[in-house]
Amino acid sequence: MTAATAPAGASPPPGADDIIASAKSRMVQVYGRTEIAFVRGEGAILWDTGERRVLDFFSSILCTNLGHAHPAVTEAITRQAATLVHVSNLHYSAPQARLAELLTALSFGERVFLCNSGAEANEAALKAARRYGHAHGGRFEVLTALGSFHGRTFATIAATGQEKVRRGFEPSLPGFRYVPFGDAAAMEAAIGPKTVAILVEPVQGEGGVNVPPPGYLAELRAICDRHDLLLMSDEIQTGCGRTGTLWAYEQMGAVPDVMTLAKSLGNGIPVGAMVCNARAASGLDLGAHGSTFGGNCLTNAAAVATLEVLSDGKTLPRARAAASRLRAGLEALQTKHPEQIDEVRGLGLLLGVALKDPERAKAVAAAALDQGLLINLTADRVLRIAPPLVVTDAEIDEGLAILARVFAS
Repeated sequence: MTAATAPAGASPPPGADDIIASAKSRMVQVYGRTEIAFVRGEGAILWDTGERRVLDFFSSILCTNLGHAHPAVTEAITRQAATLVHVSNLHYSAPQARLAELLTALSFGERVFLCNSGAEANEAALKAARRYGHAHGGRFEVLTALGSFHGRTFATIAATGQEKVRRGFEPSLPGFRYVPFGDAAAMEAAIGPKTVAILVEPVQGEGGVNVPPPGYLAELRAICDRHDLLLMSDEIQTGCGRTGTLWAYEQMGAVPDVMTLAKSLGNGIPVGAMVCNARAASGLDLGAHGSTFGGNCLTNAAAVATLEVLSDGKTLPRARAAASRLRAGLEALQTKHPEQIDEVRGLGLLLGVALKDPERAKAVAAAALDQGLLINLTADRVLRIAPPLVVTDAEIDEGLAILARVFAS
């Protein structure tokens, strides 16, 4: 509702300056924000307070895989909000049961723990691993990859293979060691008598959109089988169709024991899940773990709707076609500007454009937003480009045209 259409006596909606000033004066300043305030979205498009249209090629940190205001998700949220928003985990609810049914039917999973975020999903995975290890020789150590990102809790920053994430929170929780990403031989060499699991992202998102060599996950699966370890796949960024299949592990020749999900599972509604086989779940018995809002009716209804759309037989093929078109356009830019672009990499609609100069990378991201394209800079010099799976050909071409102008300027 604009000021022109507001009822008599109503205050006009706040403008960007008001929103930004209010947030800056009251919120803990832990985010590096752009000076823009969004008020609505549809598909791959966002609008700010001034009704400026922006192409969202970041999907709100890969949370809105079905785009903004997807009608099926909106309808599910609206319907559920009018009936039952929350019931405790001391009882049962239909949305929770249905979500667990879908997650197991659509994956390798036999058991599900529902929570609110990716960090919580990884916490559940780490607890499952420690419980399993304590029952099998008193093991507790988890191996992760350098460059990884697994969350912001004390356990998940300890699991994260980036020193900058852990800095200032020392001493880190013990029980984690870091191995170069993509090096299966190094991972096996790092296994010790207390090692119980390997936690790895199929593609590193925050680490710079790093794709491992072919066969890497399959080698890790074989290593885990040889040493009685749990293979835990962090699919918080890669899951829910982002890489072209519902789960990235499907393309990598290896079925994990544990998979963690969040971000796009509810298409922007905060919901997470740890999906695992019965072996990994064996230690999580009565009272071993919990989450007050895990399995919340409203968030689970959104996740059910999201998974039903993703498994409709049309959305993922369309996303794969969009990924091919976008990647071809980015590779054409690399060919035209080899002095600026080192590499185009990624999987599906999780793509990274690695630039030679970090300062240039910052300037490109800022200039793209100035021209109406929202992308993200990660690992100092990698443009992370991840539009919603529902992005149209016309929107892809528009985004590529903006990038072409920016690189040529």
